[in-house]
Order: sequence, then C-alpha cells, then structure tokens
Amino acid sequence: MHSIEKKLTRQISQANRRFDLIGQDDRVMVAVSGGKDSWGLLSLLRVYRTQVPFDFSIIAVTIDQGQPGFDGKRLEDYYAVHGYDYRIVYKDTYSVVIDKTPDGKAYCSLCSRMRRGILYRQAEELGANKVALGHHRDDLIETLLLNQFYSGRVRSMAPKLVEANGGATIIRPLALSAEDDLRAYAMEKEFPIIPCNLCGSQTNLKRQDVKRLLKTLEVTNPRIRGNLLASLGNIDTSHLLVGELDSAKDELQIIEHD
Repeated sequence: MHSIEKKLTRQISQANRRFDLIGQDDRVMVAVSGGKDSWGLLSLLRVYRTQVPFDFSIIAVTIDQGQPGFDGKRLEDYYAVHGYDYRIVYKDTYSVVIDKTPDGKAYCSLCSRMRRGILYRQAEELGANKVALGHHRDDLIETLLLNQFYSGRVRSMAPKLVEANGGATIIRPLALSAEDDLRAYAMEKEFPIIPCNLCGSQTNLKRQDVKRLLKTLEVTNPRIRGNLLASLGNIDTSHLLVGELDSAKDELQIIEHD
C-alpha cells in the first residue's frame, strides 16, 4: 500500500474509533459525486474493509443531476471495471436549482438539500443504514469559520449525524483527513474526476474567501488547520456566552438605544 493510502486509511480508522462510524454488518452507501473526495472515500473504505475484524458492505450511489456535460458512462465503466456494487440515479435537480436560486446567491445550499433528500430515499431502497459523505478536515474547518463569520454560530459538520426519524445515519469518515492528501491520492489512483459545473460556475463565494484567508494565515502559522480542527472537540463552555446570551443581547440593545 502506498504511503498516502496508508495515511488516509489510518485516519479513517482513527475517526471510526473516535466517532463510532462503521460497525459489524453495516451497509454503507457511499455518495459518489465524481469529485476527488468522494472517489477517495469509496476507494479507501474498500481498503479499510480488508483491515478490520468485522464485516460491512459498500455500495456506491451517484446522482446524475442533469448537469450539462455530466458523463455518467465514465463513472459506470469505472465501477464495473473495479468491481464496485453501484447505482446511478437520474434526477434533474440542476434545472430546479438554476431556476429557484436568486441572483447573487450560492447554488450549493438548495442543491445539497435536494441531493440529500434523494440520497436518503436511495438508502432506504437499498437497505443502507449508513450514508457516507466525502467531507474532509478542510470542509469542517471552513464551515466552522463560515458559520462564525456570516451566521454568528459556532457550528460545523458532525462526523456522525443520527437521523431523528430513524433513517440512515450520515457519516463522514474523512473528517480527520486533509484535502491536499485526498488530491494527491486522486492523482495517484487516476480516478475519473467529473467536476461540478454548477458550483464551479460561481465566483466570489464566501467559502472561497475563507479558503484564501486560511492560506494567508498558514504562511505564518502552518498548524492553523490542525488547531482549528482540534478546537471543534476542545470546547470550554465556561468561557463562552452559553447561558448568558439573552442578557448580553439585552445589554447590547440598551447600549445601542442610548
């Protein structure tokens, strides 16, 4: 096994031990968009399956969202050649997102909600109790900063999200893995990458601003991404406004009124 694959598989193992993501007899549905992260997740989970003392099954599901230029045949050929259990589902969410998203707003929010609903239905049909998404460490820390900067919330993405209504559990086995490592792994494995033309068609998105900020800060603090990730599990509520938020808002209103 090559060093990058060993490193990423080890991180999936660490995430599983820490967050209890995958267990005996789980049926894991991997959402494969065609991007580097989801391809990496699918490949790494199959490697990880050979290393653990329990058995779980994997099925890849790709949603053809009707994007112009989406070549589902490339994915289908790759799945078949490499012996993956898979399903490709056609749902034209592309036209809906283009039509319903106001000018100047990001497509991603509506697109992801629609895609998530389709994935839940597919999981139910396929008997999958886990849905694995390809979000990685950098997605988590960027989402943390986006919520703080633009929504006033300390919130990110959970490595494991249990559905309240008893549906499939969302898991993110790459939560401890860096995007740069996944990019290198994708190049090494020569996955048939199909970029998202919907997200890529928009410029000046807030997430891109956060990416640029992190790169700038990283020049003087190379450990900044690791520190931000660690902060998500190292929360000291005694030094936050928990329990004092309402009174703080009242004080702010009085100051502003005066």
